[in-house]
Amino acid sequence: MSNLYAARMARSSGEKGEENHMNPGFAREQMIKQQIRAGAVLEANILDAIASVNRENFVPIEYAGVAFADCNIPLAHGQCMMSPLLEGKLLQALGPRADDEVLEVGTGSGFLAACLATLSGQVHSVEIFPDLTRMAQTNLDRSGVDNVTLTTINALQLDAERKYDVIAVTASLPEYDQRFALALKPGGRLFVIVGEEPIMRARLVTRIGDDEWLTDQLFETVITPILEAAAPDRFRF
Repeated sequence: MSNLYAARMARSSGEKGEENHMNPGFAREQMIKQQIRAGAVLEANILDAIASVNRENFVPIEYAGVAFADCNIPLAHGQCMMSPLLEGKLLQALGPRADDEVLEVGTGSGFLAACLATLSGQVHSVEIFPDLTRMAQTNLDRSGVDNVTLTTINALQLDAERKYDVIAVTASLPEYDQRFALALKPGGRLFVIVGEEPIMRARLVTRIGDDEWLTDQLFETVITPILEAAAPDRFRF
């Protein structure tokens, strides 16, 4: 669903939204049952990770009434917090493991980084907007997540010197960009959404050799495109 739809839901502060805000435990349980499991995200560790992170702590206060709704939640600068189902599908596709080193491109509110941190060893998340980085750090600190490091940088300026087991790109690319796949370790997995509205497709790219990757087309969706705006000085891993 669109950000505009989410905004309208939040402004209306309907009876269901008020109930969810007042009883987050029940709302979280319903979100997992009616949205995420119903959308074929069935891996127990993925469901447990999502359930263990208090999503309501990562949602802007003006959208508290739709923290658990089946929609993208607007953030500053035209960005968004992905719907619970899309987050679940992303996590299930990547299958993070306890010793994995993860790169997240697009920190947003920090919720997905917290879920990745629950499933993996270390998460490095990059965000182009300093105020979103600060907000995410506050949210992560408040939630007791201590294995996520945040950096403010334009992700398109990253190089491939440092390798990762898992890379999650949380914004869409109009065309596939190989630079993220080059940052994978052998056996590493990349989740990326490619295309432009109205047709975007999620892909899972697995590095199976020094110069060989396997690509699986997963599903169609729509998400905010990655930005190519000016960024802070280049950061090298």
